[in-house]
Amino acid sequence: MTKPAYLKTIVCLAASRKHSGRCIAGKVLDGDEVGTWIRPVSKRPSGELSALDCRYQNAVSAALFDIIELPIIGSASHSFQIENHFNDDKFWWKKKGEASWKQIGNLVDKFTGPIWENGSSSYNGRSDRVPEDRAAQAVINFGSSLTLIDVGDLEIIVQIEGAAFNNPSRHVRGHFTYSGNQYRMMITDPSIEAEFFAKTDGTYRIGRALLCLSLGEPYRGFAYKLIAAVYRP
Repeated sequence: MTKPAYLKTIVCLAASRKHSGRCIAGKVLDGDEVGTWIRPVSKRPSGELSALDCRYQNAVSAALFDIIELPIIGSASHSFQIENHFNDDKFWWKKKGEASWKQIGNLVDKFTGPIWENGSSSYNGRSDRVPEDRAAQAVINFGSSLTLIDVGDLEIIVQIEGAAFNNPSRHVRGHFTYSGNQYRMMITDPSIEAEFFAKTDGTYRIGRALLCLSLGEPYRGFAYKLIAAVYRP
């Protein structure tokens, strides 16, 4: 094969950790599909991409705000992640440029009401999950399993979680308000994790930020809402 089945050009809005690999997602910048979410996935059981999958031919890894031409095999069936497309790992990704803060701002989703649906919280979270059997309908109602939002009161919390279950470990969460609802979600943005794991446990006020949120793979009966990327002006 000399070329992939088709190409998708996106601005990268999430480059988060997923199991032992990465999760990349972004929006189409122009054309008939402008604003459409695309999440390239592999054929591994959980769809995560390897480090090699996410590199350009010059060995540089894809990063937030990169404008990337993705080689795609076809749509990837998933119970609720409707944006998934199979990455064609026979071809390199191509960096076409970098998006400006203004371009990113133009891609922010504007809506009122809950993010997917509210009502279920994990032990350390707040409205941070959706029951697995309702995830597909929640995504249909919402329109996607990814969203980019603008918040004004982000706090980042570093704390030990899991001690009550004899499995203590440090985690980084984001607490914010959107459309009158409060949320506390796990952060999977590796650069934010590295920055705040280097600090002492506590709550750090950030204020205004753009957040890329993803409804992640089901885990023990729930699909968890994740902060896949944090952008600070």
